[in-house]
Amino acid sequence: MVFIRDTEQSLRAAVYLVNTLPGFDGEDTLQTSEEFEAYLAINPYTGEIRRDQAEIDAVRAIRPRLRRLWDVDRDGAVPLVNEMLADGRALPRLVRHGGYDWHIHATSDDAPLATRILVEAAMAFVDVIRSDEYDRVRTCSADDCESVYVDYSRNGSKRYCDTGNCGNRMNVIAYRERKAKESA
Repeated sequence: MVFIRDTEQSLRAAVYLVNTLPGFDGEDTLQTSEEFEAYLAINPYTGEIRRDQAEIDAVRAIRPRLRRLWDVDRDGAVPLVNEMLADGRALPRLVRHGGYDWHIHATSDDAPLATRILVEAAMAFVDVIRSDEYDRVRTCSADDCESVYVDYSRNGSKRYCDTGNCGNRMNVIAYRERKAKESA
């Protein structure tokens, strides 16, 4: 599935942020200013970024709201997305800047970063919902992983996240189980 550049970028940023939550596969990985800077380096945002502890805490606080988008189906996502847009007082407008052609911003550049992240994610999920591609919003199929991802593959067959080595790990486990059955 091919989404427009800003939709895919916002979805990838939401996935990254959600996957910093503690889960089966590890600890909270958005606690320090270094971890926050790593997030911002991979997922750049325009507008004011204070980089202080209050901003880090605010960004950390939106992660459970974003995570809920992976726990519902397409119809269940609609009220969550609408609530995010309302809370962020989203007012979509077209902008062009920094070498990027026309795209949508739905908050002001001086809105708090956590608000901008939440609204940009919600706008991206609007595209996913409208294109009827919500079945590509998935949680990793590995037994010991709760990481989330969006399947961008052509045929929609991706089963494992990119956070760890889940696909290889599960393939090795399946291979060993087959070999054990063959030798039994």
